[in-house]
Order: sequence, then structure tokens, then C-alpha cells
Amino acid sequence: MTKHNAPERGTINLFDAIWSQAYLLLFLAPLSWAGNIVASKLAVGQVDPLVLSALRWLLALAILAWFALPHVRRDWAEIVRKWYWFALYGALGFASFNTLMYGAALFTTAVNISMEQAAIPVLVMIGNFLVFKVRATLMHIAGVALTIYGVLHVATHGDPTRILFLDVNIGDGMVIGACLCYTVYSLALKFRPAVHWLSFLFASAAFAALTAMIYITLFGAGVPAIARAFVSTPPSGWLIVLYVAIFPTIVAQLCYARGVELIGPNRASIFINLLPVLGAILSVLLVGEGLSLYHFVAAIFIIGGIVLSEYAARARQNRSLKPPV
Repeated sequence: MTKHNAPERGTINLFDAIWSQAYLLLFLAPLSWAGNIVASKLAVGQVDPLVLSALRWLLALAILAWFALPHVRRDWAEIVRKWYWFALYGALGFASFNTLMYGAALFTTAVNISMEQAAIPVLVMIGNFLVFKVRATLMHIAGVALTIYGVLHVATHGDPTRILFLDVNIGDGMVIGACLCYTVYSLALKFRPAVHWLSFLFASAAFAALTAMIYITLFGAGVPAIARAFVSTPPSGWLIVLYVAIFPTIVAQLCYARGVELIGPNRASIFINLLPVLGAILSVLLVGEGLSLYHFVAAIFIIGGIVLSEYAARARQNRSLKPPV
């Protein structure tokens, strides 16, 4: 061993150091997803929501092709055999969720979009009970009720009675619709085909790109609008497109998958609850939005509900793991 080679072997690679830090990776994942919310607001006036969604998935596919195709080739038979699951994941969880969220940014604040997404884990809990008969404790139900009220408090801008008259901001309504899409996607993951996670991401993104093209044809200016975007989109708009194609689409998935590998899905799933908090913080810092009293009131209910729900879930898990006497 030469003196020249010794320091190189002893030097810690920065990527390897980060790659072994579960909590850091599980923080970077919701941070990237929160950035997607901010990007949707910054895109207003620069990139049409339907165009943004289409460009995101087309660009993401091109990037994923560099390192996902070897896994796709190995998993191709299973992908073809279970194509309908990937179609559902791509159409609902990827394209529909993000298209609705990008559209919502035209009508409501990024803070509202962030906080309303706290409904997703709660809706998934309800879906598990209704579809898969997963029983819930009283504490669990109380947590769900608190979180739902907090989300409704945000959606109605502090006046939940507006629900009775269907007087809800269209943007807030679109976010709730997006949450429902993601709930169905989350429940359907129970039937996820046994393929590598990169194969899963690539196949689902392919169907997301197809769905986004259908949406822009039916509800937008058509596929030619994508070509026009190459000329009309300013440099700042392209930075937004690059961000949403890389960070929430690929980096967040990479970080979360590695975090799950390091500490397990049950502990890792808690970090998803950081999304509403980080989204609200970034909305204030980067978009310059303000917080109203109803945001703070809603936050108390949302955080309290999530804490109760998670505590109930952990307590039940611990009881199920307790060895028989």
C-alpha cells in the first residue's frame, strides 16, 4: 500500500454516508414532496398545470430509462401480465393526483394544499377499515375524527358550516379530490406486483405520462400545447419542470425506498406525516404566503389527530407482537 493510496481508502464517500442515514433520507423524501407543492404554486403563470403534469412524466421517463431499463427487462413478463395494476397506479396515484394538485394551485394557497394533504393517511385508514376490514380502536377513531375536522377547517377557511352549503373553494375541493385518488392508489398497493421498485416506478410513470396526455387532450389545448411550451416557457418555468421531474418523482422515491430498507415500513411511514408541516413552512418561506388563525387552529387538530392515530397503531402493533404467555 502506498502513501498515495491510503488516504483514498480512508476517505468516506459522501453519497455512502448519506445512503446509510435512514432518518436523513426519510426527511429528504417528504421535503421533496413538499417542494412539489411549492412548485405547483410557483408554476402559476409560467407553466399550464396540464402541461406541467405531462412534461413531468415524460421527462421523468427519459431520466428513469438510464438506470431502470435493466430491471424493466428482467421484470417485463410480470409487467405485461399485471399491466392493469400499473395503469391504475400511474393514472390515479401519479397523474390524476398531481394534475389536480397543480390545477388547485390556480385557486388556493400552497399552505392550504399542504395542510389538506394530511387527509391522505386518515383516508387510507378509513379505506383499510371499509375494504380490508382492518379494525380500529376508539383512540384510532378519535384521531381520524380530529384530523378530518382539521382538514375541513382548512378547506372551508375556518368555517366548516360552509360544507352544508357546498360553499368550498374549488381549489380546496380539487385537493380533496387528489387525496381521494391517492387513497385508492395507496390501498391498491396491497396488490402491487412483485417487481423491482425501479421497474414499478418506470411502468407506473409510463401510464402516468399516457394519462397526462389524455387529460391535456380532453381538458386542455391538446398535445400541441406541449410543443408550444418549449417556446413559451421561461427559464424559471423549466427549472420548475426539472424539479418536479427529478426530486418528488425520483429522488423522493429513492430516499423513501432506502429508508424503508434500513428501518422497516412501519417506522418509516411516520415520516410521511411531515409533508403537511414542511409544505406549509416552504410555502411561507419560498412563496411568501401568510398564515391565518384558521391555519393554526387546523394544525392543532391535524397534528393531534395524527399523533393519536399513530399511537393507537403502534400500541396495537406492539400487542400483536407480544409473545403468548
